Amino acid sequence: MPRILVIEAGFEAPICEDIYEDWVRAPVAAHDLQARVDALMRRYHRNRSPHLDENGVLWFASQSVTLSPKQAELLMLLVDRFGEVVPREALRFQLGRDEGSMTRNALDLHMMRIRPRIQTLGLTVRTVWGRGYVLDADTQVAT
Repeated sequence: MPRILVIEAGFEAPICEDIYEDWVRAPVAAHDLQARVDALMRRYHRNRSPHLDENGVLWFASQSVTLSPKQAELLMLLVDRFGEVVPREALRFQLGRDEGSMTRNALDLHMMRIRPRIQTLGLTVRTVWGRGYVLDADTQVAT
């Protein structure tokens, strides 16, 4: 949970080791407090949503894993729609652009290989039968 500590004048400044914690000294100007809140919320959201960089590295909760080019290509759609169903056909089209059409079994095989790679980050790919896949935080691993 993101939080801002308000420290009264004369008290020692805290050492914040949690990336979701910041502090200000009272009295604090409203625009300074808002700037700290905005920065804290950007940091919080950046670490709570996965990010795929241009080198095929998937980042989540301050951890990362390197992906193959095909895995990165597939995960691009799933990351963009984090927590939402991505239709199988959209994923098959994304994967088959270079090679013609991608079979259903080939897509399933790619997903099977992706799952253990991203599990270490606290992410999971769930199958939504008859519709597609969802990239989500693994509630059993994530805090």
